[in-house]
Amino acid sequence: MGSLASFTPLFFVALWSTGFIGAKFGLPDAQPLTFLSLRYAIVLVLMGALAWATRAPWPRTAREWLHIGVSGLLVHAVYLGGVFIAIGHGLPAGVTALVVGLQPVLTALGAGALLGERVRPVQWLGLALGFVGVGLVVAHKVGAGASGDALLGMLLPVVVALLAITAGTLYQKRYCQSFDLRTGSVIQFLPSLVATLLVAGLTETLQVRWTGAFVFALAWLVLVLSLGAVSLLNVLIRSGSAVNVASLFYLVPPCTALIAWALFGETLTGLALLGMGVTVFGVWLARK
Repeated sequence: MGSLASFTPLFFVALWSTGFIGAKFGLPDAQPLTFLSLRYAIVLVLMGALAWATRAPWPRTAREWLHIGVSGLLVHAVYLGGVFIAIGHGLPAGVTALVVGLQPVLTALGAGALLGERVRPVQWLGLALGFVGVGLVVAHKVGAGASGDALLGMLLPVVVALLAITAGTLYQKRYCQSFDLRTGSVIQFLPSLVATLLVAGLTETLQVRWTGAFVFALAWLVLVLSLGAVSLLNVLIRSGSAVNVASLFYLVPPCTALIAWALFGETLTGLALLGMGVTVFGVWLARK
């Protein structure tokens, strides 16, 4: 069991990195928040049924419910909502990766003040190298797409997403790092569904084209991301320091680039390969 647990970070990175598959195949057929609302609703049905069938324990106090719900709002509704809105409006993937790539640095800054975690100099070096590596991986994509005022407008939701995933990680580590994954998922996704659907109803048409690609994307995001990767993220937050968990997000752009190269024939430059090496070394230092 211990040896299996040591692979949990790698499993998490591998699964989380496939999130772009859902965006690539799903967003052409549904607007971002409508897409996410469907995803959250299906997750609630599946996890609710699992919690009921297995008689999973629920939190005993209203305070526990509140903390778990707030962490879910930040990590799911605000973070994913911001990323999907940015991608749906055409923000280049490289810019998105770079902005969200600041999360480990912000988490390290907050971990000392909010959690009392001591970030050693070698970890700061690792975090810096990780960000440089991510920049090298996505450098050829940063210049593509929108520019000027349009790009600035697209940046706002992804900056909000960055702040949300950072705050959500720190909040969950401090206030609710221990909860049952089955019932906890229900409590996290319920307010996320309500908030996302409310905003979607005010800003989107709520129309969906049920193509084969959309159904595949929705199933992938529900089963692989929301049930698989999110459960692993909760386990990692429970068992490791906030900085260690956050540093794993540096590995997502390199892993995503490898998957996109293997599945879709996207360009993988020599600079990107160098960046992958720098990123892996930086994450190794940050997690020492």
